[in-house]
Amino acid sequence: MSQVIEANDGNFDGEVLEAKVPVLVDFTATWCGPCKKLAPIVEELANEYEGRLKVVKVDVDTARATAAKFGVMSVPTVFLFKGGQVQDQAVGSRPKSELIQKIDAVL
Repeated sequence: MSQVIEANDGNFDGEVLEAKVPVLVDFTATWCGPCKKLAPIVEELANEYEGRLKVVKVDVDTARATAAKFGVMSVPTVFLFKGGQVQDQAVGSRPKSELIQKIDAVL
């Protein structure tokens, strides 16, 4: 079962900004090839960090206001939030090892 939560303009603040644990947010789109490559890595991270990290997926086509609020200009873009603040981000498909380094630095 997937540990990845789907967020949109309506629930983003509650799921991400008000979260009690750090949050990895994957801004993605259904038409994006690199996003499809990154998706299984994001799923693995959600399972491996369960209980310590919340993982959220945001489709930029259905959550345009949220994508604009955080200046997402291309997908995939991954943000790490802690205490409602952006701690780190990466644009483009990234190797799992790089994402782990970023997550561990925030945890």
